[in-house]
Amino acid sequence: MISIKSALAKPFAKRVHYKIQKWANKPLETQEKVFRNLISDAAGTEFGKDHDFISINTYEDFAKRVPIRDYEDLKPYVERVVAGEKNILWRGKPAYFAKTSGTTSGSKYIPITKDSMPYHVDAAKNAILLYIYETGNSKFVDGKMIFLQGSPILKEQNGVQLGRLSGIVAHYVPKYLQKNRLPSWKTNCIEDWETKVDAIVEETLPQDMTIISGIPSWVQMYFEKIQQKTGKKVGDVFKNFNLFIFGGVNYEPYRAKFENLIGRKVDSIELYPASEGFFAFQDKQNERGMLLQLNSGMFYEFIKADEFFNENPKRITIKDVEKGVNYVMIISTNAGLWAYNIGDTVEFTCTKPYRVIVSGRIKHFISAFGEHVIGKEVEQAMQEAVLGTNVRVSEFTVAPQINPKEGLPYHEWFVEFENEPDDISALAKKIDASLQGQNSYYFDLIKGNVLQPLKITKVKKDGFQEYMKSIGKLGGQNKLPRLSNDRKIVEGFPQVI
Repeated sequence: MISIKSALAKPFAKRVHYKIQKWANKPLETQEKVFRNLISDAAGTEFGKDHDFISINTYEDFAKRVPIRDYEDLKPYVERVVAGEKNILWRGKPAYFAKTSGTTSGSKYIPITKDSMPYHVDAAKNAILLYIYETGNSKFVDGKMIFLQGSPILKEQNGVQLGRLSGIVAHYVPKYLQKNRLPSWKTNCIEDWETKVDAIVEETLPQDMTIISGIPSWVQMYFEKIQQKTGKKVGDVFKNFNLFIFGGVNYEPYRAKFENLIGRKVDSIELYPASEGFFAFQDKQNERGMLLQLNSGMFYEFIKADEFFNENPKRITIKDVEKGVNYVMIISTNAGLWAYNIGDTVEFTCTKPYRVIVSGRIKHFISAFGEHVIGKEVEQAMQEAVLGTNVRVSEFTVAPQINPKEGLPYHEWFVEFENEPDDISALAKKIDASLQGQNSYYFDLIKGNVLQPLKITKVKKDGFQEYMKSIGKLGGQNKLPRLSNDRKIVEGFPQVI
């Protein structure tokens, strides 16, 4: 029998689909309107006055007056906001600061305003509603759902609430979902990640879980604990679990392991949330890429990744982007971030409507020898190499080995296997061949005997989790970079075998 909640979800989903189609089908007009509203609303702020917003009439005016900034460049303004000053980057004070542990800048305080907050909440809700619209499946709304996230406990700093983004969003769960939502508030407030996951396992085991969501690496830990405790596949423990919602990292390197842990395939929805904004979500089950949120108080600019470090790289808007090109994404938002480099690189898979995949981080690459290998390439190489085999990889990261004890330099792949290959060197050759096929610079370096083919170094079981724990970044929104241009991370691995 269909519940009232399940029945009502379908017409609600239809209305949301219609609203999204309206702006998705008019992308340039939508972004132009967002741009004009942002400039108008911030003209009286300190940042707006410093950059003569009142004289900005076109995008070209904006690009001339407002340079690209990363967090360090914007920090003098942010520090004034954190100190309690008003009308600095946006009108009034922020509602929240999302505190993040940046990989390059230490702790960051990202403002979230009363204007930007609704978009963080609505995007995740809309992703689920579009899934209901497309598939007709709404039964899961009657079951229990979980999001593995940071603690919702917030602190106050000069009249502004401070916490992790996922903890802030936890305060905005719609009333009609609160009875369905796990873990309990008490469990969600546990700070120690391992203790928290153990408590979540105890709370969820007796429940009818239908949606499970979170960053794949931490959901994997939760699934493994369920399997250890019950001796069963997750899909047998939770018979009605049929939707996995994830974000933060590429799911493909985890897919084979997850299907093994679950024991069957389940539908999935990919999200692209960040403290700076909720940028995109998967709107179609059989389409590659996520729908870029063009009507969410954010104006987008793009710079080709291979031109980004030039003296004056060309800035473009969505009007001029091309499919299949790796771009650095730049945002201006109603939280007061202006021409802000979030550090991510994206690639457009479609321009009608605009869909993107996250291809990596502009600062996470290997170019120790001029090869400029990016995250998307190493993930695809691993994926292709294990395809059709029984090899399952739990986690991996890549670093250059510039000064080997003997022979030429090489890329060293640190890999934690769940199911190890019979022949590691054969797997390394397959990965290397894929990487050469994707990256012509890497191909030339191998063929020119500047580099030798990559080598795999095995990491013991749970080694990556142990490392993240040792640096105080176990769980929550923390992610290990897929690759680095130096050996700072891998030198910290106490668990290489």
